[in-house]
Amino acid sequence: MTLSSNNEQNRNSRPAAVLLLASGLAILFCTPQAHANNDSIRALIRQAGNADSDEVRLDYLKQLRQQKGLDASLKGDLDKFITQVERWLNEKRLDYFGREIRHNKDFDFKIAGTSALYPLTWLYRGRMVIWYTMESGGVWSIPERRREFFAVARGFFEQYTEAFPENKIARMYLGHPTGSYKNYDTIPGAPAWAVYQREGLQRLADIIEWWIDNRMQQDGQYGGGWGDDCEMWRWWVPVLIGFDSPKITAAQARFSKALMNQPHMKSGYTTRMSDVEHTAEDSADAITPMMHIDPENELWRKYALGLADFTEKLWTARNKRGFLQFKSTYFTADKIDTSPQRACDTVYHPRVLQPALLYWQRTGDKRLERLFAAWMDTWVDAAARTERGKPAGIIPTAIHWPDGGIGGVGPNWWDPRNHGEYTLYLYPSAMSLMTHTLLLTHHMTGRDRYLEPIRSMADIRLKYLSSPPRDEPAAGTEAWCAARLGGLSSVITKYRFLTGDAEFDELLAREMSPYMRFRLHGDSAPLLSALRENAEALRINFEGYTSEVRYTDRVLRFPSLFASGGILGEPVAAIRRPNPSLLYSMVTGDPGDALYFPLNAVRWLTTPRDIAVLVTKSSQSRFGAELFNFSERARPMSAELYLLEAGKYKLTITAAESGEAKLVETDQFVAESRRTRISFTLPARKLCVLNISGR
Repeated sequence: MTLSSNNEQNRNSRPAAVLLLASGLAILFCTPQAHANNDSIRALIRQAGNADSDEVRLDYLKQLRQQKGLDASLKGDLDKFITQVERWLNEKRLDYFGREIRHNKDFDFKIAGTSALYPLTWLYRGRMVIWYTMESGGVWSIPERRREFFAVARGFFEQYTEAFPENKIARMYLGHPTGSYKNYDTIPGAPAWAVYQREGLQRLADIIEWWIDNRMQQDGQYGGGWGDDCEMWRWWVPVLIGFDSPKITAAQARFSKALMNQPHMKSGYTTRMSDVEHTAEDSADAITPMMHIDPENELWRKYALGLADFTEKLWTARNKRGFLQFKSTYFTADKIDTSPQRACDTVYHPRVLQPALLYWQRTGDKRLERLFAAWMDTWVDAAARTERGKPAGIIPTAIHWPDGGIGGVGPNWWDPRNHGEYTLYLYPSAMSLMTHTLLLTHHMTGRDRYLEPIRSMADIRLKYLSSPPRDEPAAGTEAWCAARLGGLSSVITKYRFLTGDAEFDELLAREMSPYMRFRLHGDSAPLLSALRENAEALRINFEGYTSEVRYTDRVLRFPSLFASGGILGEPVAAIRRPNPSLLYSMVTGDPGDALYFPLNAVRWLTTPRDIAVLVTKSSQSRFGAELFNFSERARPMSAELYLLEAGKYKLTITAAESGEAKLVETDQFVAESRRTRISFTLPARKLCVLNISGR
């Protein structure tokens, strides 16, 4: 049977799938020799198909291969299929099938449709199609193509569940969740927020540790290639940056060092030519997490400052308007592609300098201030201009080199066409990277002009929300831009925390995160609801975050399959996406994410298990948090504080007992830098309040 006819078979009805299985077995068992052991053969195929574990399935198949008197055709099919299952389990690259899926929406196992083993291929073909769909921007971002791939994958899973109804993995892809495999005891006195947060933290830690234990290879990779594996830390942040788990911290250090020691990274930036969104990943996503968890290490400081060296000496120059900008979207440690199509600075370029921006934030380095302020002057100027129909006050996604014009060589300012993937730099692209860099520059320099683009876009967004147009606005217009600025709330939230200035509160009231609502208004209901949903998301489908994942930059994407327009068409309300950013904000006090201009106030130097933390105050002069220790014993622990200015402070810990707050510990300390360590003991199973204030 050809591959195209296999695809046609996948579109048949589910009863036809069962008939195909029956006919294959009938052909297999038609000889007297086969008839003698057909019951055991049939049983092993059924057991293999219903097995939820690929390892168990492989064991059944190997048992079958050892059966005497097998038909030569079945032997050949078993050898082929066993090889493919072993490849699924052991291939160094988890996405080895991607090229074939891209071209055919299928993978050829070289097994005929009449074979008794053919129905076993449906599970693997469905998985391959679905994970490629989740990975490929050219499929996932285009509804028509996404529906085509979903239809093929759904057909495979439906046929498989008809043939092997006890298999829970195939049913998981059809909206029937697996799990939960672990439950947590009810602890008297634990507040609801702590119960849900503890579950969320521990289940997230379980997923991270599964990857470390089962996927980390000898060279430090996880199976997705360096460029995808390096992104995993972004969803590790609640436990990687919020706490200190020796196992997880060591795994990140091992990975980051291994990546920076690769031949293509020996100069501190990649030598492999591609666009900036991809060339920057290896360095930014290896160096930045280590600057959080090992900030005193000179190695990471050297790498961060090396990126500034590249920027000053190779990647940037003054354009014809006199402003400093990157010369291209495509460059390496030693080359720049300045062909007109690719010669663009973009809102993605802060990714190149992510570690250096963090170093500047922490040290106030004056050389970096001059460099970054000059670069941000370019973007302030571009936001104010109106050429090519761009509305005033809107940051474009690209600035062309060397003329400094708005956009690229494409016909429209909002679509620079500087990359082969249509959506990557299309407005608003990675706008959040640029707005956070502007806010950081304002914070470090004290100059209001770096706030101007944020203010103007906030006004435009609020205007749109207050009076949305009846019809879809024309592309490139102010209203069209405003409709796509939903991510602006993250940066203005950080501004609100930094300054206490209420100028954006009207917009924040419309687009406020649950944690921000709690911090500003004491409203805990949205926070509790979000925590419950996060715990429920991580409580089920553990395999969808671990053993089933084939692209390491999509580890937490599995629930997206069941949103509106997903594999089933209609959403499955019980399957939600996890929310690591919520956990990160609660345990560190940062109202946004950890990637650009992080405002994490604390790192708890203890493991992320049997503990819950809610930061309630975080500023330059005070810090406060509620903590609950779920273990049966008191918990000696330490913490590092990052936002307190130099000075003398008083620490108190009170515990709730019989409805009253009882003082259990008090101390005094001096903060001499932006990294101050404190130590204390947390009583067992009592809601405690940690308070730090200036003396």
